[in-house]
Parts: sequence; C-alpha cells; structure tokens
Amino acid sequence: MHLHLEGHGPPLVLIHGWAMHGGVFAPLLRELSAHFECHVVDLPGHGLSEERGGLDLDRGVDRLLAVLPPAPWLGWSLGGMFALEAAVRAPDRVSALIEIAASPRFVVAPDWPHAVEHAVFEQFGADLSADYRATIERFIALEVHGDAHARDEIRWLRERLAERPPSDPRILVDGLAILADGDLRSELPRLTVPSLWIAGQRDRLVPWQAMRDAAAMAPGGQFQRIDRAGHAPFLSHPGWWRRRSAAVGAG
Repeated sequence: MHLHLEGHGPPLVLIHGWAMHGGVFAPLLRELSAHFECHVVDLPGHGLSEERGGLDLDRGVDRLLAVLPPAPWLGWSLGGMFALEAAVRAPDRVSALIEIAASPRFVVAPDWPHAVEHAVFEQFGADLSADYRATIERFIALEVHGDAHARDEIRWLRERLAERPPSDPRILVDGLAILADGDLRSELPRLTVPSLWIAGQRDRLVPWQAMRDAAAMAPGGQFQRIDRAGHAPFLSHPGWWRRRSAAVGAG
C-alpha cells in the first residue's frame, strides 16, 4: 500500500476515487497540509500500490486499517465507500468522516432516485476493454462537467494520472462493481462518528440530493453544497477549501 505523507499536525487520511490515485489531491493538500499530517492513499492496484487479488471493499478496508493511524478519513467518490465502511466498522480508528462527492449508493433504486443508472457502470466496464484510454478520458470529462475551467482541469488530471502507472483494467472493473452493486445505506444509522457530506451542485455522477439524504440518515451528519461545482470540487473551488482550512487552523 503506497502512502504519501505531507504536512504537520494531527493525522488526516485522504482516499481517492475511481481510476485515480492520491496525486489528484495535490490542490487540496496545499490547503490542508498547513494544519494536518495528511496520509494520502493509493488504493490497491492504483498508482503505486500493489495489486493483491483485485479490489474488494472488505479486504481493502482491512488493509487500510492495518497501515493507517487513528484519524479522520476523507473519501472522494469511490474512496468515500471505503471511508464510510471503515468508519462504521472501526470508529476507534476513524474518528470522523468527510465524504466528498460520495454516496452510500451510486445507482438508482425505487427508494433512491438521486443517482445514476446501473447501465452507466456497465458501459464503462465494456468500454474499458474496447478502448482504455478513451474511457478514462470520458470519465475525466464527467468529473469536471459544469466547472468554469473544465478544460484546464482535464489537462491537469491527465498530467497527474501520467505521473504514476495506469491501473490494470481488471482493477477498474472491480471498482465499477463496488460502485454499481454497493449499498451502504443501512450502515448510516450505525455511524457513531461525526460526518460531513460535501457535494457539488453540478455533479453528474453523485447528485447533491443523494448526499443531503445520506447526511440526514447519519446521526449528527452535516451537509454542505458547493454551488457551481462538479464531481471534483477540490479542483474547481480551491478558495472554498482555503477558507475552511484556515478556520480549522484557527481552532
């Protein structure tokens, strides 16, 4: 498991999203590292972390808990599933939960309308085997959809991904299965640590209403929406994070 440490202060864990690696948090680290010792994870099979039998939510959480210090966990998108599962399973190790553009259930259901169709993830899986690079490009475009500087953000994400080895398509298919089949809504009422759910108003992958509803299901959960932000609000709205990081630093 590859971990990048940066900053000084109490520990904070950061877990990236699908097809990405920890390097995508660079803009966020500039704000957080002044106040926290950031432990930035590459999920199994992503970036510089080894693959050991594929990507699995339960085994992945076990591996993360084994190598990370007790700390609040911040999960973005797919990383939010790992963070939520860890917080429910080990509240003595995960003292607080911050979910960015993440949902306990990513696909629609009769009682969960604010999500995407299951076919979206099926199509991504089929496209990976046909044209890996074009599929990743399409996903990057979805992540920054609606942002005022989307072209610059797409370029920046391409550059960050190129800094580390690409993930094996099999690992990415495993990640899609977690997103398509996972449903952690029943675990929300059992969450015993504070949680903050941060959504982008223009997110095409995780509608903000889903995060609002998830926060309401978690005891003491708080919800914040960043207007005019997409799926990667830490890229599009650095000032938002700067203000809140400064507030944390001031106590």
